[in-house]
Amino acid sequence: MRRSEFLRAVDAEFGGRATSLVTDLVLRQVGDRTANEALDAGVPPRDIWMALCVEADVPVERRHGAGRLEPRRH
Repeated sequence: MRRSEFLRAVDAEFGGRATSLVTDLVLRQVGDRTANEALDAGVPPRDIWMALCVEADVPVERRHGAGRLEPRRH
């Protein structure tokens, strides 16, 4: 997962709460950092996404493949 995919996934899942979640919610699984702090520290976006999903009780079926754009059609 790339940073851009992470940001799309957060926006798609949390909508208007996305910004406050990545700046305010402390995620235990990534060293007691917020998502933004973890991204800045070099934590892989996929690890941050999974930690955010755990903390926010996102159902398992909405955790995988999130943030990916649809493949281009040729």
